Amino acid sequence: MTGRPLVGITSYLSEAAWGVWRQPAALIPQPYVDAVTRAGGTAVLLPPQPDGAADLVDRLDGLLLAGGPDIGPARYGAEPHPRTDPPHELRDTWESALLAAALERDLPVLGVCRGLQLLNVAHGGDLIQHLPDRTGDDGHRIAPATYRQQAVTVRADSRLGRILGSTAKVPCYHHQAVGRVGAGLEATAWSTDRSVEALERPDRRFVLGVQWHPEADPADPRLFEAFVRTSSRKETSA
Repeated sequence: MTGRPLVGITSYLSEAAWGVWRQPAALIPQPYVDAVTRAGGTAVLLPPQPDGAADLVDRLDGLLLAGGPDIGPARYGAEPHPRTDPPHELRDTWESALLAAALERDLPVLGVCRGLQLLNVAHGGDLIQHLPDRTGDDGHRIAPATYRQQAVTVRADSRLGRILGSTAKVPCYHHQAVGRVGAGLEATAWSTDRSVEALERPDRRFVLGVQWHPEADPADPRLFEAFVRTSSRKETSA
């Protein structure tokens, strides 16, 4: 390819207000777009829709699975926890189809928060639906709309380790987490309470999910730079 790589970002489908209007809208927080463009890519939004995922992926150079509401527990064979969000079936189905098409084409994929969880579920893994039940505290989501800077340990010989090193401070906001790791994926980062903070698929050019929100830390662009750089060229798995 030539020019800036075209990176698709999955989006919310939610009621929103602007001017005198209040309507259903496809939207994404601007920091995602900013992170992609600063890293050298061109961002396009991929709003939930009934079909067309494979054709769309054919036109992309990279896929960014953004954060958002909880994935429907039925997708990993579980009953909903009282604290789990109501299912967003259209978004879950749309993003699962996008991810399947991207994996088939070996398109670079970066999953953020919900995106990491979707990656795990798509590979047959499951989720801890309410992490405080296991950890005993709200350390991963301390208050509404408030990120917490959290230390993570990274496996040094992983792709993420080559990008960030063996430790990192990351902005965290989630109440669910990876449970059983899906087939073909490897856990490559952990928080101090041993919650899984990153997953990779080593047999693909770039398939990496992180439980934190790298778009919320513009001072550390390394993860987005590595993702966009891989989206801009052909390279073998690492």
